[in-house]
Amino acid sequence: MRRPSRRWLVVVVAALVMGGAGTYQFVWSSVSGVVGTRFEASAPALGTVFTLFVLTQTLTQLPAGRIRDRYGPRTLLLVAAGCLFAGYAGVGVARSFPFVAAAYAVGGVGSGIAYTVAVNTPSKWIPADGRRGLATGLVAMAYSGTSVLFIPFLRGSLDGAFTTTLLGLGAVVGVGGLLGAWVVRDPDRPGEDDARDEAGEATADDQQTPAHVTGRSRAVGWRTAVRTWQFWVLYGVMVVVNGVGLMLVGQSVGFATGLGLSPAAATTVASVIALADGAGVFVVSGLADRFGGERTAGVSLVACGCALAAGVFVGARGLATPFVLCVAAAAFFRSPVFGIFPTLVAEYYGAARSSENYAAVYTAKVPGGVVGGTVAGTLVVALGWAQSFYLGAALLLLAGVGALTLRPVQLDASAQAETTTDD
Repeated sequence: MRRPSRRWLVVVVAALVMGGAGTYQFVWSSVSGVVGTRFEASAPALGTVFTLFVLTQTLTQLPAGRIRDRYGPRTLLLVAAGCLFAGYAGVGVARSFPFVAAAYAVGGVGSGIAYTVAVNTPSKWIPADGRRGLATGLVAMAYSGTSVLFIPFLRGSLDGAFTTTLLGLGAVVGVGGLLGAWVVRDPDRPGEDDARDEAGEATADDQQTPAHVTGRSRAVGWRTAVRTWQFWVLYGVMVVVNGVGLMLVGQSVGFATGLGLSPAAATTVASVIALADGAGVFVVSGLADRFGGERTAGVSLVACGCALAAGVFVGARGLATPFVLCVAAAAFFRSPVFGIFPTLVAEYYGAARSSENYAAVYTAKVPGGVVGGTVAGTLVVALGWAQSFYLGAALLLLAGVGALTLRPVQLDASAQAETTTDD
């Protein structure tokens, strides 16, 4: 008996978990101002808190992915729920700035665990020919899209009820993690419905799904994955996407102002980036089911680079509305990589170990963060806003071409033999 509703229930709950994890990245800009006022913290100090979050959120994912692939997601999500609550609660009750930084880093651990479990859940439940790209896009979209609902509320309540607001936010995301621990589990074999029906007979998927697509014996771990050229193309693209993307997100207001546009335009562009980011990962990732992940990611990144270059061009000429539209288009076409690459990693290296392998690719966020922060600031000083973002657009075009070169991995006999020893 096929149970597609079960698959999609798990995917939807994974998206809710992902949304709670994403708040740590996207609401910090709203929380940090109040934190800075309460503790008289400087801008570099507040930036350090966010850097600690990025590091813990990113580096937690590889060990969490390995544990999930071996033992399932339940215990991990229980830990994530505790960390997600503790992070916000710790900031809310903190009496010193170092405690704020430590608490937000704990939240980063929870966010990283929740992210790697959630984003890889569709690869384990949805067959490659069953709208896997759409499902992964839905989960990835929640990472930024959910925060759009929280930000207006936070802005209106943090000043007057800081502790209560953060305790409430922590409770919401913590309960989301507990719901995930209750609902999200891995199927008996990746990419399938429940392996057996109530009568104990094999389903149609069991009879028709080739072992080389879903069998654990054909899945390889990250040590084998890093010896393929495809891994390093994926990694390089992720460095660029994270670097230029964080540059765009973190410097959007300064970018618009630096080009001579009005404060209203700067505020507008900051808002539309978050909306376009979430919409793009959902809409374009779904197209990968029809046109293929490599082609969809490549074309999307080329379009992103062109849109960003066009935004610089019109913004430098004082055209505010076209500038906002172009930057929105750049954000829209940048984000689909986060929905497409988890699926490609599962296809290339096996769904049974997709969590650890995608987590290895996702570590590209660390050098990407350096590019989007320190390097971007240096470039702006040295080259100016326009030239710096033109350079970012060129890198995105190169990343798009790189994605178009990707092909399925053909593992040799020695690599296949390592599938049992790669642990």
